[in-house]
Amino acid sequence: MALRFENVLGRFNRARAARLTLPHFVCQTPLFMPVGTQGTIKGLTTNQLEEIGCQIILGNTYHLELRPSSELIDELGGLHKFMNWPRALLTDSGGFQMPHGYGLIIFTLRTILMAGILYLVSLLHLADITEEGVTFQSPVDGKPMLLTPEESIQIQNRIGADIIMALDDVVKTTITGPRVEEAMYRTLRWIDRCIAAHSRPKEQNLFGIVQGGLDPVLRDICVRGLVDRNLPGYAIGGLSGGEDKNSFWRVVAQCTAALPEDKPRYVMGVGYPLDIVVCSALGADMYDCVYPTRTARFGTALVPEGVLKLKHKAMADDTRPIDPTCMCMVCKNYTRAYIHCLVTKDAMGSQLLSYHNLYYMMKLSRDLHSSIIQERFPKFVCEFLQKMVHGLKCFPKGDVPEWVCNAMEVAGIDISCCCSPLFSIED
Repeated sequence: MALRFENVLGRFNRARAARLTLPHFVCQTPLFMPVGTQGTIKGLTTNQLEEIGCQIILGNTYHLELRPSSELIDELGGLHKFMNWPRALLTDSGGFQMPHGYGLIIFTLRTILMAGILYLVSLLHLADITEEGVTFQSPVDGKPMLLTPEESIQIQNRIGADIIMALDDVVKTTITGPRVEEAMYRTLRWIDRCIAAHSRPKEQNLFGIVQGGLDPVLRDICVRGLVDRNLPGYAIGGLSGGEDKNSFWRVVAQCTAALPEDKPRYVMGVGYPLDIVVCSALGADMYDCVYPTRTARFGTALVPEGVLKLKHKAMADDTRPIDPTCMCMVCKNYTRAYIHCLVTKDAMGSQLLSYHNLYYMMKLSRDLHSSIIQERFPKFVCEFLQKMVHGLKCFPKGDVPEWVCNAMEVAGIDISCCCSPLFSIED
């Protein structure tokens, strides 16, 4: 294995603060990874990403293979050198999600919910999933292309990220029936092909992905099957695809409880700050999502009270910083009024908001880590939730959502000061 995971730095019940040593960087968990699809975070330089404390950047295997190609990246010294990034990288598998009944393949494993709208951050092409792999239409010339577990790993070996992901068979969490079971067992068969194809195990860490939809029995079978392979780390996949929040946290809780204590746990596609706090309380370590930068391009800033929409007319003459408590370069130097002017007319607005939003996510990661180590994690969670309760109408009904209260009960964290009286989760 090319990593070392030390989870003895601190913990509170299921939550843990760890040191994750990778070939290119020593990371502190919990951590959030911004998504740089083609080796870049839109509008930000790698120096800026270092400046705000980014530890790992996620790259998309499918897009990097299309352009500039894994062969060229390999010839030029790997993705770290190609994009001038000295810290850690993770590449996804070039994987897919297939919406039931549409016969469509969704590349990049990136499905996020934003402002109540389902955004599929991906390319859609007709595809056919078989035991061999995934056949789909090339977006370049329309010719059939086959992505196999072996090919996915070979591409990622050439790209050279610290962490690489196994190719898995993903179905939307809203789907039920035999397709979910088929996908889970195929994921287990494909992990063996990924392991056999992996040519750089001493330099790159292959993570397996737990599938099984919302079925606890299938999730348990997949967890046990992957743990038997003794992989460097494990991801919880197939979430953030439209499932209700109560189902979401229960899957995370089940998987984190069953995964090894001495291996990192990565919840894929999770980027809402509230979700990250909840998942960390349940014992997860790593997260990724396009949400912070994508929402920035829509003129929205992340703040402790929720979100701040800089496009609103009320921002036009507001001379305050985005967040008076934030120490980022944007909040130190620019007003809401200035950014309001930019987000409606100039790309600089989305760049400044992307910087601020990622700074917010990195600070959230640091605060989670330090609060666990300093044995004040429950207090941190309560303060985090209270800011949202009393803030920008983050919770429409005025109270912490019931699913959060139930998740925290399982995590052993008392947030009664933030929650209205609830029935027991057993009721």
